[in-house]
Amino acid sequence: MPARKDPDASVSVPCFYGAELRFKREAAGLTLEQLADGSFRGISFLSQIERGERRMPEDLARHVDERLGTDGFFQRRCEDAARARRVGHPWYSADIPDMEKQATTLEEWAPNVVPGLLQTGSYFRGQIQYQDPEVPPKVVEERVRARLARGELWSREDRPSYWGILAESVIRRTPLPPTVMAEQVEHILEVMRSTRSVVQIIPETTPWHPLRHGMVKIMSFADAPPLVYTEGDFAGQMVDYPAHVQEYRRRYDLLRAVALSPEASLALMDDAARIYRDEAQQGD
Repeated sequence: MPARKDPDASVSVPCFYGAELRFKREAAGLTLEQLADGSFRGISFLSQIERGERRMPEDLARHVDERLGTDGFFQRRCEDAARARRVGHPWYSADIPDMEKQATTLEEWAPNVVPGLLQTGSYFRGQIQYQDPEVPPKVVEERVRARLARGELWSREDRPSYWGILAESVIRRTPLPPTVMAEQVEHILEVMRSTRSVVQIIPETTPWHPLRHGMVKIMSFADAPPLVYTEGDFAGQMVDYPAHVQEYRRRYDLLRAVALSPEASLALMDDAARIYRDEAQQGD
């Protein structure tokens, strides 16, 4: 059995918070199961908090303080850890990176931009430049670091199974320079092939199809019901009502049915990357 890997408290505020939780729990002689008992939360959920991978809900912080006799410490510092976790992320999607790590499957539809998990730094900088040009450079780089940190998921052995669907216009029609788009498309291809993930393209010749009006991310978990996340320019929404989740599931499957095959989709992206590289070389 491999040695236990202790959380590095120096990495971030959430990691420090989680390391302190583990220290106090073990000092009290409690297992994860014993501490979780009566909290309406699972063992894996508590373990993820100890590793700095998931946000501590206020109700659980209150339960922990009562069981460990920590005089309200975890409840008082709960928001500090949550605020640190939100750095570089919009307030409405701050929990998404943690959820992506804990998911067993990730399926997403990208009608307008490359999904965040697959973006390169140059692509995301360009996106910010066109969508919100007044953002200070320091904030831009903060956002880029947070966005790229999400991509570390691809190197994890326990990463979720991934299936993405992109509109062809996301690849073909962009104001970004050819060098940026060549790098971006090649990055998607490398990730898909190296992780044996799946991407499909909705061709521009299929303008009408299910889920035309916005991005959709469907996440399933080993120990929790599936969730759907949708997002607009200034807000995101988590959908957990089973009937609505099922309807998103049905429409996503219909969308998948009208997309190009995975093989044809990769070939299209190979062609797009080649064209962008040729254009970049001609511009040198």
